[in-house]
Amino acid sequence: MDRWQAMRIFVKVAETESFAEAARHLHMSAPAITRAVAALEELVGARLFVRTTRSVKLTDAGARYFEDCRRILSDIAEAEASAAGAAARPSGTLTVTAPALFGHMYVLPVVLEYVDAHASVTARTFFIDRPVNMIEEGIDVAVRIGHLADSGFTAIPVGSVRRVLCGSPDYFAKHGIPRTPAELREHRIAASTSAWSSPEWRFAQDQRVTVHPALQTNSNEAAIAAATAGWGMTRVLNYQIGPALLEGKLQIVLGDYEEPALPIHVLYPEGRHASAKVRAFVDLAVERLRANRLLN
Repeated sequence: MDRWQAMRIFVKVAETESFAEAARHLHMSAPAITRAVAALEELVGARLFVRTTRSVKLTDAGARYFEDCRRILSDIAEAEASAAGAAARPSGTLTVTAPALFGHMYVLPVVLEYVDAHASVTARTFFIDRPVNMIEEGIDVAVRIGHLADSGFTAIPVGSVRRVLCGSPDYFAKHGIPRTPAELREHRIAASTSAWSSPEWRFAQDQRVTVHPALQTNSNEAAIAAATAGWGMTRVLNYQIGPALLEGKLQIVLGDYEEPALPIHVLYPEGRHASAKVRAFVDLAVERLRANRLLN
């Protein structure tokens, strides 16, 4: 039995959690399914399933191999569709990564719209605040904030974000608006340690201020909530407070002292050879993100 067929059988067993069910779906005998999985385990040198009389569960190695096999089988199906002249129709599983909060706020709506428009596509999102190796982790498209290293990938600029200081109108009505970074020492600060680990805040015009936050929190959301409640000021990326700015709950100050904006790119590896599912998503993501006034 060839490896492609063995992988197909393995994926079906993992999905159904049953050798008998996989055999029924694939119109094969149960012994043939068992032999195929055993041969695959011998080939990869790892046990893929934990078998009991009542259940079939993936091992840790099996779970990782399952995701790889699904991606490979999807790519094969798309390659065959392309050779048959059906490459214009997106299909398969699309995997997208982005920074956690940015992904939730701005990328997820695009993913949902994309899946709604393409019935043959499923999607996986990987929203996390760390660099992701797109090739090793099977990522199709990444949305990145910041300056990019030279990777050879295709990178399309879609906007920018700024580090901003903000507070509520009520807070500024009571305590006044700082006119220079040095005046921050006179204000109550809520700081997110996940974003600003150093007490020294840097600004344009070579301005630096050592702040002593009255509140330190490990999440941007908590710092923003404190500022929105009128408790004090905080420093975040402007996209993180987009809805609050539009609703007038927060306002930005010291705009003349902001550092240069950070670019946002949509990034993907294949360039002009990208699959239909990737090209269609990239086109939609670029259009939607560029149209978002909070990102420009």
